[in-house]
Amino acid sequence: MPRILNNALEAVGNTPLIRLDKVAKHYDLRCNLLGKVEYMSAGGSVKDRIAKAMVEAAEREGKLIPGKSVVIEPTSGNTGIGLAMACAIKGYSVIICMPEKMSLEKEAALRALGAEVVRTPTEAPWDSPESHIGVAQKLQREIPGGVILDQYRNANNPLAHELTTGPEIIEAVVSTPTTPEQPSSEKVDVLIASAGTGGTVTGISRAIKKKHNKECIVVGVDPEGSILAYPDTLNSKHQGESYVVEGIGYDFIPDVLSRDPVDVDAWIKTNDDEAFAAVQVIMKNEGLLVGGSSGSALIGAIKWLKETKEGREVAEKEEKNVVLILPDGIRNYIGKEWFLNGAMRGERSPLADTIAKVTKGQGQAQNKVNGVNGKL
Repeated sequence: MPRILNNALEAVGNTPLIRLDKVAKHYDLRCNLLGKVEYMSAGGSVKDRIAKAMVEAAEREGKLIPGKSVVIEPTSGNTGIGLAMACAIKGYSVIICMPEKMSLEKEAALRALGAEVVRTPTEAPWDSPESHIGVAQKLQREIPGGVILDQYRNANNPLAHELTTGPEIIEAVVSTPTTPEQPSSEKVDVLIASAGTGGTVTGISRAIKKKHNKECIVVGVDPEGSILAYPDTLNSKHQGESYVVEGIGYDFIPDVLSRDPVDVDAWIKTNDDEAFAAVQVIMKNEGLLVGGSSGSALIGAIKWLKETKEGREVAEKEEKNVVLILPDGIRNYIGKEWFLNGAMRGERSPLADTIAKVTKGQGQAQNKVNGVNGKL
């Protein structure tokens, strides 16, 4: 029921599951394509959930002490934003260690929330003292009261998704009745999620397979250059290559990621170009301002649905429900070249040509009035 919330942490999660019918039509799919839109959470990403869970668990366990503790976390940015939001509300100081490749918008959001930000070399291996993990560990050793909640090993990462994200998806699907116009199996038949720490795909999978549909097919999406996909042979061709998409993929296997086929049935590899093109498809067809890893999830879904036997069978059945996790929004990437290229430098539309004809000469006249030379 609608009510006044006590703080922003109470607005974490409970994000909508939205039909992506136009995207499905764009790719000639008959199944129900459904997006779990996580940028509508208070902090703007799926990572709000684990930040809240890790902070509250640490408080219960006495690891965080008001007035003394300093939260330190190595992150690609979104977990840091979630933690900075939680710490602003609860009164903890926070230091975020983040690789240089991560966007300036993320750093600005972190600093706006009161966090200190330390940038580290993108190329530094995860176990190097210069990496975001190594620097965080050094700060934790030398700063009194320093606490690393450690999203890579913290059991509350996948547990947050098992207890919140997964049940929300299940409830939305089960509560939406099948109709002749919108047939549904009334089950989550397929879950597709890009993987960073892996807590999201692991936790949601456990929620669905344990308590809802043990036959659900779970597909993990991993960028080329990362080593999270299983079996390892999937990673060999592009291992060690750099990639632009943020928040997913790693050069090590986080403890919270289950690569057991019991939890994640299949893996798909994607690259930057196809992921960023898929972002434009989502934005222009569904009006959802999603980030780059959402494009990875979508193109991973399309590859699985089009290129595998199981996927093609699902794609042709109108009642099958395929759920995509759309991890964050475009807020954190507005200044990135990949976004500006699509939004500001894309193909000129016929309507733009019509506008140019209608306003021809008007721009010069207006510019003269304003004391400026040039054209519209």
